[in-house]
Amino acid sequence: MKLSAGDRVLVTVIYILLAILAFLSFYPFWNAGVISFNNGTDTMRGGITFWPRQFSLENYSVVFQDSRLINGFVISVLRTVIGTFAAIAATAVFAYGMSKSELMGRKFYMVFCIITMYFSGGLIPSFLLIRELGMFNSFWVMVIPGLISVWNMIIFRTFFKGIPAGLEESARIDGCSNWGVLLRIVLPLSGPVIATLSLFTAVYHWNDWFTPSIYLSNVDLMPIQTKLQQILNSNIMSEQMAQLDAAAQGRMNKMRAVTTKSLSMATMMVATIPILCVYPFLQKYFVKGVMVGSLKE
Repeated sequence: MKLSAGDRVLVTVIYILLAILAFLSFYPFWNAGVISFNNGTDTMRGGITFWPRQFSLENYSVVFQDSRLINGFVISVLRTVIGTFAAIAATAVFAYGMSKSELMGRKFYMVFCIITMYFSGGLIPSFLLIRELGMFNSFWVMVIPGLISVWNMIIFRTFFKGIPAGLEESARIDGCSNWGVLLRIVLPLSGPVIATLSLFTAVYHWNDWFTPSIYLSNVDLMPIQTKLQQILNSNIMSEQMAQLDAAAQGRMNKMRAVTTKSLSMATMMVATIPILCVYPFLQKYFVKGVMVGSLKE
């Protein structure tokens, strides 16, 4: 279809606005990467925009030589893999039961679940509960409390209700139990929603720094995001100290090629890139997965 002059102008304006929006979204990440590859002392001068002024790998050398950060990276990977698998499995089983109209008290359970989306017990009661359950200062405190997501359960439930009942009836005629129907029929047909929710859950586990900072005191169990937050807090304190004694801080910066800011950016890149690499492998499931429940026949 041939566009009129007015339509071409409108399309051009839309593309320009989208390009500006894309640039504004991508530039902070690019700038963080540029700073991470720049000499730390030179970074303190400011003015670094699109390319390192004094290229250096010293920041990444410090990151990968720090056993605490490497240990945090391993903990983050373990938490993301175990937490995502456990959460998706538990939520899918729960949602499958909630998708059955013959379940007694289904409406009560649904209302009870939805209430938890709006109200919680609060931080102090949650802390006391975690301590009484023996999960304080344990790896599992990052996995078990977030095992069931009501929002994800609703999405799973909506998808399961869209699967033709005839498939399940045929499986039961062939001798499948409820577990057999779920594992052999329902879940294999739920690839898009599983992939989409797995990614969302993995991103949550990978990015969460608050939970470990509250429930963990053992630094060996802290994920890299929590340690990154500690580095960022240290950066703020360093800037405050610099304001109090600029001359002394200036002498210290000249003695080192790695500063708190440049190290923070390098750690941020190390913590961000792995989860970004997951997106391309699940991209094909997004269009179908995120549309679950948006259309009703």
